[in-house]
Amino acid sequence: MSGSLLVLAPLRIEAAALKDVPEWRVLRSGMGMQRARIAAARGLAVESAQALAIVGLCAGVSSELRAGDIVCATELRRDGAEPLPTPASTLLVAALRRRGLRVHAGPIFSSDHIVGREEREALAAQGVVAADMESAWLAEAAEGRPLAVLRVVVDPAGRRLLDPRTPFAGLRALRNLRRAGKVLPEWLEAIQPRQVLLAAPRSFCAGVERAIEIVNLVLERGGAPVYVRKQIVHNEHVVAEAESRGAVFVNELDEVPEGAVVIFSAHGVSPAVRQAASERRLEVIDATCPLVSKVHAEARRFAARGDTIFLIGHAGHEEVEGTKGEAPESTVLVDGVGGAGTVRAVDPEQVSYLTQTTLAVDETSEIVEMLRRRYPALRGPSSDDICYATANRQNAVRAVARDSDVVLVVGSRASSNSRRLVEVARREGVPAYLVDDETDVDVAWLKGVRTVGLTAGASAPERLVNRLIEVLGSIGEATVEERQATTESLQFRLPRELGAS
Repeated sequence: MSGSLLVLAPLRIEAAALKDVPEWRVLRSGMGMQRARIAAARGLAVESAQALAIVGLCAGVSSELRAGDIVCATELRRDGAEPLPTPASTLLVAALRRRGLRVHAGPIFSSDHIVGREEREALAAQGVVAADMESAWLAEAAEGRPLAVLRVVVDPAGRRLLDPRTPFAGLRALRNLRRAGKVLPEWLEAIQPRQVLLAAPRSFCAGVERAIEIVNLVLERGGAPVYVRKQIVHNEHVVAEAESRGAVFVNELDEVPEGAVVIFSAHGVSPAVRQAASERRLEVIDATCPLVSKVHAEARRFAARGDTIFLIGHAGHEEVEGTKGEAPESTVLVDGVGGAGTVRAVDPEQVSYLTQTTLAVDETSEIVEMLRRRYPALRGPSSDDICYATANRQNAVRAVARDSDVVLVVGSRASSNSRRLVEVARREGVPAYLVDDETDVDVAWLKGVRTVGLTAGASAPERLVNRLIEVLGSIGEATVEERQATTESLQFRLPRELGAS
């Protein structure tokens, strides 16, 4: 450990919960704004401290918070001042969850008085998750050093501080504060300058951009609600943003009112789903990626020829279900290399294969070769089914992985192409992790790491990559180098219903 940690805790009981680690210097600030300002000035004199942590109890503002929950501040707010971003705090979240604690990341409001119920409701409407009486002023002691703000809820929203339950909640909060404090040495060990190798291309592909634009245009033109079958793309942030604008995501069409507008996701649907939409007199707008539609057309062509179709893909994936539905009696799923050795064809001379568009290129080639050895007459599509964007992102992450100590892939766990990027990086012998956003990054992954490879799956917004870069830069200078494997320029037309020519 190259430096030390200065911990600022308002109350004696809070400081007592944090006294066990020798690398810490715990400075008790006292309660309230004025004492916090004095303590911040004292903290500025501690020049040997490498980093600063503000730790203590707080009041819950969001209704989601319970007594004993941990809050890691994404920013600090107070009246009369611009919000102070505290991105380094988010690197505590995953480590705290690893310890079995309930953790929330969001803005903390610092007040010069105890906030009452009505004031908490107003703050909650502004996105604030918790309130305290010191953090925004104590943060002045950081003076450019890495800063973490960790608070534990003692009185949830809707409960008065003098509630009879508060003493018991206080004991729970202090116990969790002690547990939470043990992640701070890990956070301190992760602080150092590092290089970020940014893979390109990354993030949205043309099919994802088209699908998102379709949802936005339908909402703009017809207003909410607009129903979408399944997730429009496999990313929780994209889905949440669409929901905030009025999109309603459903698993099956019987959840959609008859005659309503429904959008089919980028992953495509089977003919049976299209028939069900027709029977319910739904107005369908199809956001299926054109490259997935190509695979569907190939399935119909091979089936008409009388082939057994080996469909290489992952069982249960929406794209696979849609493709298989084009020719269910003729299609046999091949899920992984092991499956290629056991599948059977009705006629060994009448066999073909198709693939899910988001698979790992290397593994898929291995599966195809195994099938070809068993069935020499095997025919494939006229061009690769694995989409250009999937292949490009895999080539790009492979290139940065070779020079990285760890690789972070931004993408949701439901995203097949994002999971494949992790696999590709690991095949290069590098630790690699899938993160939905910066709160999934465990500081333990960053200890001793000087070079981070960074990319994003085809359904992950670029803004999440930028946020992660900001977080990495908050615990040491981050030098960013983008490595461009290839350039993408493909765009897909919108459906005719939306005015596409």
